[in-house]
Amino acid sequence: MRPAPIRRLTAPIRRFLRIEAASGFVLVLCTIVALVLANSSLGPTVHHFWEESIRFGIGSFTFDHTLHFWVNDALMTIFFFVIGLEIKRELVDGELSSPRKAALPVVGAIGGMVVPAAIYMLWHPSGPEARGWGIPMATDIAFVVGVMAVFGKRVPFGLKIFLLSLAIADDMGAVLVIAVAYTEHVNLLALAIAGGGFGLTYAMNRLGVRSIGLYVAVAIGIWFAVLASGIHPTISGVLLGLMTPSTAWLNPNILRVTIEDVVGHERGIDLPEADLLAYAARESVSPLLRIETALHPWVGFVIMPVFALANAGVVVGVGAMLDPVAIAIAVALVFGKAIGIFGLSWLAVRFKLASLPAGVTWRMMLAAGILGGIGFTMSLFVAGLAFPDPEGPILAAKTGILFGSGVCLLVGAGLLWWSLRSGPKNRDGI
Repeated sequence: MRPAPIRRLTAPIRRFLRIEAASGFVLVLCTIVALVLANSSLGPTVHHFWEESIRFGIGSFTFDHTLHFWVNDALMTIFFFVIGLEIKRELVDGELSSPRKAALPVVGAIGGMVVPAAIYMLWHPSGPEARGWGIPMATDIAFVVGVMAVFGKRVPFGLKIFLLSLAIADDMGAVLVIAVAYTEHVNLLALAIAGGGFGLTYAMNRLGVRSIGLYVAVAIGIWFAVLASGIHPTISGVLLGLMTPSTAWLNPNILRVTIEDVVGHERGIDLPEADLLAYAARESVSPLLRIETALHPWVGFVIMPVFALANAGVVVGVGAMLDPVAIAIAVALVFGKAIGIFGLSWLAVRFKLASLPAGVTWRMMLAAGILGGIGFTMSLFVAGLAFPDPEGPILAAKTGILFGSGVCLLVGAGLLWWSLRSGPKNRDGI
């Protein structure tokens, strides 16, 4: 029996939400561990560990970078690759696949990016600190989904979809900011080589090349070329994710026919038939869904926790908390995100450009806007790009991210709990 169309469309989303919820708790645990270690006697040892150099080379070519670099620039490329897959899935079959469906999360995401950036720029309109305007623009969906998971099935599915789609639209904006605002110089030759790699990937897709090893080899070459070009190498992950085919190589009906043919044999399945069945099962699922399903747990339970351990270790001090950079980021996350997401969503519904999801009240939308201020992973990542000098405002920036995200976590979760107690009777009010 074929599953209902709605089941086929929502199954990837429900699986995504389950992994994000569980990984959100792991992320919280790793953040606490990083903070405790940084503020203990082991702090200098841990810092030295992440700054330990890892070198490899062939002949005269050597590549020498710190462990921190390998986490932030190499491992996080896989994270951004999965983001690219998620963006394409939503653009093809999800909430961003039509203007009407995409209106509310896209408008909310735009408000949630523009208003926090504007608030930060009011604090720091010029000078080296002004580079931090992109830090409070991000939303960490793992933390947000983790909060919603605490409340279980009481949270309307429409609210989860809104926040998921908003975070993906938010990620699209963050990728553009990283590519444009935090790229200081471009090596055109290296960029041309990277373009050739993307062209080769496209040609392999069109020719039906199915070898994962070949794609990985080309992707590694693209990563090195983008790194040499001066553009942050994680952008290569997003672009490769967007290039991943979203349609299956074989029609699902072929799998059904293959199963019927194999099962119909009286003597059981021999090796060639088993190989044929495995091939039909694999190729009846799109590469996008198959790769996202395989990588998502690794991103949620390995890459993001390792990133948190490497980047969330902030020495907590009164000086850092009172630094103008920290205050600007915290205020932008706490107030800017809520005002931007809730305010522009309200305007979109008010002028009939969009409608509220089923079962969602305006009080829940306000809670969602506040929860959107949990920047964490992406905010920490952008902070490292904005303030690469370890002696610069990076400590204050991380402090502001952690403090602002923590306030949004507590206030947003509290308001969501209150909203769920009140029920849907307040749909037209706040």
